[in-house]
Amino acid sequence: MISGEHYASCSDAQLLALCHQGDDSATDYLLEKYKGLVRKKARTLYLIGGENDDLIQEGMIALYKAIREYEPSRESSFSAFAARCIEHQLYNVIKGANRLKNSPLNSYISLYTPAENGETTSRETLADTLQPSELINPEDILIDQENVSALERAIEQELSSFERSVVHLYVEGHNYQQIAGILKKSAKSVDNALQRAKKKLEKFGSC
Repeated sequence: MISGEHYASCSDAQLLALCHQGDDSATDYLLEKYKGLVRKKARTLYLIGGENDDLIQEGMIALYKAIREYEPSRESSFSAFAARCIEHQLYNVIKGANRLKNSPLNSYISLYTPAENGETTSRETLADTLQPSELINPEDILIDQENVSALERAIEQELSSFERSVVHLYVEGHNYQQIAGILKKSAKSVDNALQRAKKKLEKFGSC
């Protein structure tokens, strides 16, 4: 097992090999490395429903499963594989939330909480009990990729130029004040544009 300061010099393939050998620090490093990808996907899909923080947590679960299941001999790059898994998980969460009329998705506990079995507590964590097969279904992933692509097309086709600019900056991680400064508009105008865009795009979460 290598020291944490050396992980930055490792390729994804090397980090994944360490993860699969049981190196939890390598797993933590990959989770942190791709957290920005999760945030970006969550911000995009927030536009069609769900709470952003809840989506981020779901996306991190999907990323963890992707790390466990990635096989270099079968898949493309890890970043592409992880992106597909994250999109699939988040899209399904939004569809489920919309079916339940946007009921709160806040009943989460840590992935690293020891799993309980009856009256005993196992050394196995909740993360270890997750079933990757529930996430990585190629047909479902393809369908959800198509839905995400449709959302991206809708952003370009159904939103005004100002709304598109606001959405793109928001997805990149800028807050309302930063977007207002970049576009030279008021924060209220930015908020109104994002809410209009969200209303136009929410129908894609109920497909």
